Amino acid sequence: MRRPSFWQSVGFAWRGIVHTVRTQRNPRIHVMALVLVLLAGLVCGLTPQEWALVLLVSGFVLSAELFNSALEELADRVEPDFDPHIMRAKDAAAGGVLVAAITAVGVGLMVFGPHILRMLGIGPD
Repeated sequence: MRRPSFWQSVGFAWRGIVHTVRTQRNPRIHVMALVLVLLAGLVCGLTPQEWALVLLVSGFVLSAELFNSALEELADRVEPDFDPHIMRAKDAAAGGVLVAAITAVGVGLMVFGPHILRMLGIGPD
């Protein structure tokens, strides 16, 4: 079997992202949150360092969500009936998404907090 080219691999990856966002609720929520965060970043005039942090944690959350969705889909295919081992694996993967999301919220508060306070006239200039 011939190995796919680099661009074919990129296409497969993109197909996986699109499929996951179209078929799963939580990834859609995270993508909508990302759009809002990017718009807020433009409004707040983030520094390059702040953009780097925001993009890093956003990628962290979306990657965790994609891994979680992949594991869930594979687990459901392997064992469609309830299995406590599969349940624990799925719960652990969902926990990974939760950790990533909590981390992103913390970074978001640190990055956006001073900008929001400044806009409200209660932060340092």
